[in-house]
Amino acid sequence: MADSTIKSGKPARAAQDFVPIKEIRDGVVILKDGSLRMLLMVSSINFALKSTDEQTAILLQFQNFLNSLDFSLQIFVQSRRLDIRPYLRTLEERLTEQTNDLMKIQTREYIEFIRKFTESTEIMSKSFFVVIPYSPPIIGEGGGRKGIISWILPTKKKEGADSEQSKDFEERRMQLEQRSAVVEQGFGSMGLRTVQLGTEELVEVYFKIFNPGESEVPSI
Repeated sequence: MADSTIKSGKPARAAQDFVPIKEIRDGVVILKDGSLRMLLMVSSINFALKSTDEQTAILLQFQNFLNSLDFSLQIFVQSRRLDIRPYLRTLEERLTEQTNDLMKIQTREYIEFIRKFTESTEIMSKSFFVVIPYSPPIIGEGGGRKGIISWILPTKKKEGADSEQSKDFEERRMQLEQRSAVVEQGFGSMGLRTVQLGTEELVEVYFKIFNPGESEVPSI
């Protein structure tokens, strides 16, 4: 049988080449194109249990919030199968600490019930995130090569270049912080709580996105 393998003559690209993230620093995601992202985790409300007037009020508040923004947003919902193993480990630790025989039997039966139930039924957990973007200006004052271009194109390192780049990062991070405050205030008016993700939380979120089959996040 003839070999049907097609050889393009180009070297295979590494998996990292398809990941748009350059690095995660101080709770900020830096993409390869130089733009920045900040993530907020947002709580949820049971919209169906609200009265008609409350539902109308929430929709109007959300509409007003969107109309007040002068930058784009991305709302991301992560739905994953709930990992029940940490809960089972906690129950097993409680089982070893039990001194009452009846409580030991009940705890052991409860552990077995939870294990069998989760094996036969997929219990899903949902997390809600808001992605806040910021893209530095491409052309700076005087037509110089600044902003995104300076992040992409390699330039000769000069004395104090690292400190200048660090200063640029802090300025861009401040822009993200200001946008984050606007978003937090808007969602707060609807009774929603928001939490800004730190570096470790961001690593966990993106690891699960790019590795959907993995349940354990490697330590950093």
